[in-house]
Amino acid sequence: MVDPLGLLLAVMVTAADVGDRAAAQILLTQVTAAHHLPALVWADGGYTGSLVEYCLAALALVLAIVKRSDDMRGFFVLPKRWIVERFFAHLMRSRRLVRDFERSIAGAEAMVYWSMTMLMTRRVARPRPSRA
Repeated sequence: MVDPLGLLLAVMVTAADVGDRAAAQILLTQVTAAHHLPALVWADGGYTGSLVEYCLAALALVLAIVKRSDDMRGFFVLPKRWIVERFFAHLMRSRRLVRDFERSIAGAEAMVYWSMTMLMTRRVARPRPSRA
């Protein structure tokens, strides 16, 4: 889960037999407990169904689904989806995350946190252009 700037809020790596909606329920519960309560969460079409009602009833947050229109052909940039895609591109710049080398779920999550820590420290340390 990333914020609107594309910075990591939380990561959850699961086994292949865990569905995205079930994992999203757990992740959203953890995020709302650890961070300030988000009012709105954007998700893609794979998270429709009971997860939308769960978020509203149990967590008091709105889960907005960003869907692709049925009449679109080819590639189109979807609103808000580019934030997550940019996040994935940053992760792929870390060589260790290009392939699945980790043997444990905790190790895989730690590598994502490590990669995003490197990105965030580079952003903070980057010299700013002078405004003269």
